[in-house]
Amino acid sequence: MKFCANLSFMFAEASSILERYALAKDAGFKAVESGFPFGFSLEQVRNAKQSAGLQQIAINLKTGDTTKGEVGVTSVPGKEDEFKTNLNTTIEYAKALDAKKIHIMAGKVENPTPKHWETFEKNLLYAVDVLKGENIQGLIEPINQYSMPKYFLSDYGRAVDIIKRIDSPNLRLMLDIFHLQQIAGDITHNITKLLPYIGHVQIAQVPNRNEPDTPGEINYKYVLEHLAKSGYDEWVGLEYKAIGNTKDGLTWINNYGYSL
Repeated sequence: MKFCANLSFMFAEASSILERYALAKDAGFKAVESGFPFGFSLEQVRNAKQSAGLQQIAINLKTGDTTKGEVGVTSVPGKEDEFKTNLNTTIEYAKALDAKKIHIMAGKVENPTPKHWETFEKNLLYAVDVLKGENIQGLIEPINQYSMPKYFLSDYGRAVDIIKRIDSPNLRLMLDIFHLQQIAGDITHNITKLLPYIGHVQIAQVPNRNEPDTPGEINYKYVLEHLAKSGYDEWVGLEYKAIGNTKDGLTWINNYGYSL
């Protein structure tokens, strides 16, 4: 099992994402993933990543002002040009970081209509065509309504239906077990069912989104073993908030029989 640090959640003791690259390296990580690095130039982020000598697995789509709760416009009719601009900007960062996966965030919608679903799929079709030429994989992720109310995509069935219709290796499912538990539960069978469509996995304990071995609903020792037995051998993103110092909280990895 290979673990990568999510720099948007981990190492909160650092003042910026740039410092988190170095802290991830110091903690023993070989790879990271991150949200879009708002406020930092492509050169700043690339230099931080290269100085740390880390591999960048994935990056989130540029979404707008996250402090205002803006998490993308992929599903919003009339915002197609903004989506394309954000996608192109994100691709530039991904290429500079040599990241081969982009999480295409769907956005928030107050009252979803068939038009929103049509727009979402149309924009994904556009993205897949562009990403194919760049050898980058797009990821869509159902997000639970407790963590992000009004997020457009919170249904695994609909996500898989879209992936099937688009039918491209450049569009896969981001499976965050944290969200899976709160949306659908039945983790064992859902991992087995969803595995053919998965492009990336993330984990965090439920409900507080802390380390996998903290008190909560999920037995991650079992879940990780099940993932491996099911044939998943790619990176697992640690998208959790450490209770204390991030590095100190990594003892669960050795306790579960893994290493960085």
